[in-house]
Amino acid sequence: MPPTDVFSRRQFVGSAATAGLATLLASSPRVFAAGASDRIKIGLIGAGDRGTVSAGIIDCAEADPTIELVAIGDLFADHLEAAPANIEKAMVERGLPFKDIYKVTPERMFSGFDAYQRVIECDVDLIILTTPPVFRPIHFKAAVEAGKHVFVEKPIAVDAPGVRDFLETTERAKAKGLTVVAGTQMRRAPHIIDAVDYLRAGGLGEIVAGQSARIGAGLMNFRHSESIRQRDRADMEWQLRRWLFAVWAAGDFIVEQHVHNLDLMNWLVGETPIKATGFGGRQNRTDSIYLNAWDHISVEYEFPSGARVTHLGSQADGLGYRNDLRLQGEAGSLLMSFSRAEVQGKNPRKFPGSKTVKPPVQEYKDTLDSIRNSQAINEGGQIAESTMTAILGRLAAYSGRAVSWSWAMNASQENLTPAAWEWADLPLRPPAVPGHYKLT
Repeated sequence: MPPTDVFSRRQFVGSAATAGLATLLASSPRVFAAGASDRIKIGLIGAGDRGTVSAGIIDCAEADPTIELVAIGDLFADHLEAAPANIEKAMVERGLPFKDIYKVTPERMFSGFDAYQRVIECDVDLIILTTPPVFRPIHFKAAVEAGKHVFVEKPIAVDAPGVRDFLETTERAKAKGLTVVAGTQMRRAPHIIDAVDYLRAGGLGEIVAGQSARIGAGLMNFRHSESIRQRDRADMEWQLRRWLFAVWAAGDFIVEQHVHNLDLMNWLVGETPIKATGFGGRQNRTDSIYLNAWDHISVEYEFPSGARVTHLGSQADGLGYRNDLRLQGEAGSLLMSFSRAEVQGKNPRKFPGSKTVKPPVQEYKDTLDSIRNSQAINEGGQIAESTMTAILGRLAAYSGRAVSWSWAMNASQENLTPAAWEWADLPLRPPAVPGHYKLT
């Protein structure tokens, strides 16, 4: 059973300032001369698959094998204990020098609700945030206050108050000259960059309509060994171990995963939507181990130009796979996936994908280069807008009503963050039903 520490929401947000305050506030980004051999020191917050196996520190090390991972934090001690072996296996599979990179000592491995703070207090240059999304605004604020560069996995919040908080911290990061790079790696894909340049040059004329689709597997085996709740685990612990299916922790799948697609939609169209209408539900994830997440959704986004783009999404086994986006312009249409892009119409052309650029690795290379060259990158605003686009779609679909961007961004008070961070009871909201779900 985890420790019984209790943090109120206010205490949790402000806890990074309670210990070593003068040191934290006085710290500033370490300066690296161009071409310097100094190793950039990494602190990893979140020791799950995204942090230690499939992305996170593994992609970061592939981008630059001279980095050093010096501190790791995770909410759960058992996940933390498994991290070194998981990291070593993943690095060996990619041919990376694990022993040169992994410099974490037992004294710099932290678990519990304050693990993030203790990692940030270590001598690190870059913080990688790969925890469940509900923690992102909290951890991001603490890292920036401590003067650390930050790589933030998507999404960056689960609700509008979280987005607003993240945006405030983004401005502080700009003032401090800190790099903030987001995990929307497809913005580094050469074929998508070329397609955006084509659109900006007027290749399709005005965008009038579009369709986005991401239909994929249900992830039903996510943390399968933890799917059955143990008797000694409180609501909070079980739900965080199953965070992917807890709306308050993940934001539902349109926010947690499909933010990738909506990020590209916004980028390609060149603006954020002004309104969304939608609906959806769950037909496959009906067992209690899937908590209250949906498995299908459909949202129509309306943009200031008048263009309407419909996003069709699902996480359900047995469906035909799709992951693409089509935009219709006055002079033709653009069909795009994560691997290629093609213009159809009077002036057809293709934008082939790259065989050498790996977008998930390139985003870390850009991050590390910006730190070494003292040329800060700040992507906080764009990932906040993309996350808000996904949240807007969820609000519209959950409620079954048209919801404006202005209201959702500025007025929505739906705060999914628990009132206290403690291993205790946490009643789970029932799955949303369109037409009955109340907006606040």
